[in-house]
Amino acid sequence: MALHMSVEIVRDSEVSLTAQIQRFIKKEIAEGILHPGTRLPSSRALADDLDVSRSVVVEAYGQLVAEGYLEAVRGAGTRVVPHLDRPAVVPALLDADRAPATRWDLRTGGRNLPAFPRREWLACYQLVVNAASPADHDYPPLAGEPALRTELAHYLGRSRGVRAHPDLIMVVAGFGQALGLLCAVLPGHGVDRLAVEDPAHPGQRRFLRESGLHPVPVPVDEEGIDVEALAATGVRAVLVTPAHQFPTGVVLSARRREALIRWARDVGGWIVEDDYDGGLWYERSPRPLALQRLAPDRVVYAGTASKTLAPGLRLGWLAVPGDLMDPLLRGRARHDLGTETLTQLAFAELLHSGMFDRHLRRLNAHCRDRREALDEAVRRHLPGARVAGRAAGHHAYVQLPRHVDEAALVSAALGRSVLVRGASAYHARPRRDAPALVVGHTHLPRSGVTEAVRAIGTAGHR
Repeated sequence: MALHMSVEIVRDSEVSLTAQIQRFIKKEIAEGILHPGTRLPSSRALADDLDVSRSVVVEAYGQLVAEGYLEAVRGAGTRVVPHLDRPAVVPALLDADRAPATRWDLRTGGRNLPAFPRREWLACYQLVVNAASPADHDYPPLAGEPALRTELAHYLGRSRGVRAHPDLIMVVAGFGQALGLLCAVLPGHGVDRLAVEDPAHPGQRRFLRESGLHPVPVPVDEEGIDVEALAATGVRAVLVTPAHQFPTGVVLSARRREALIRWARDVGGWIVEDDYDGGLWYERSPRPLALQRLAPDRVVYAGTASKTLAPGLRLGWLAVPGDLMDPLLRGRARHDLGTETLTQLAFAELLHSGMFDRHLRRLNAHCRDRREALDEAVRRHLPGARVAGRAAGHHAYVQLPRHVDEAALVSAALGRSVLVRGASAYHARPRRDAPALVVGHTHLPRSGVTEAVRAIGTAGHR
């Protein structure tokens, strides 16, 4: 029986269709319009009625089941639960701050980090506090403490091949602030649209829109961003993750790197290189050097301590072409008075002492161990799937067989107490023929990696 239900959605809204459907159904239940026990249309029927992808409805229903608004009854479809003892308040699955209580949380982000190097950080911080002069307690330089800018120039040069003088390095409060400053400065250089990779972090597209730049998705393939497609958009600036594309894990090929630099020079454009996972590279092959070294006058190189230390430090940096440094400093002066001094000095000491390099070696060994566990678990428990992309960072891209319904698997996994995101959440233009999971795994014990993947496999066969 093809039931019908009136659902109001707005296609050009910044709120995703999945979130709109969830909010509408919650509101109808809360206001007593949808009564306890009411049967809802199947996900396929509602998707057809709304002219949306079935995965949109499957994810919405799955989240509402997890939150306690709906129940899925075998042979009887989906219906409003007979009794709501208390309001269900769990937010949407893609929300970063709160989520259903699950045994295994495989989302990417700040929660997906191994232990912070407390002893080393405390030693550096104590040294800095004991040695601090009255000047160190004054307002910091807008561009950052000279000691940290010098250490960053040395570290980025030897580890990533970045060409940057300390005077052209700017310390910022994480990549969010860096991107916000660039969004404020680029329009003054004739840029009102910024190309972004597709897939990419959905929060970045939203951030760009809210910051006044129009994001233009450009497809990514096994060689990285498609430069010919980029050139066809007519944009003059692009945000890329060339060392380890997020979320697919591919590396921008040498051929595409050269083409991207040619494009930037031809159009007088800018490349923002987001080296988001820094020194986390446990692939056996050498890590590619920074794209910035090929054109330091056209590339803004961005890095942070969020993946190697902790996002809560709010510590990042830019290696900036000379033409952009003064505009960025003027833009920052309108928003804050610099990054906290003692944290900058402690990180400078961590770099200078060699403790940061030792921490990275331990962290890479830890992440390599978890990646090996993930590779083995996927082979055993997800037949036909494979872990794609390079072994780097804190996440992995698990490609599923083409026949797998990605949204249904994500929903079923939630029922097995596994919180994981499907790749469609990262696409501006979702592809039904390329199902995948984006798995944050390095924070788990080896046994946890195996158990979580086994649960996903079991959910897929129920």
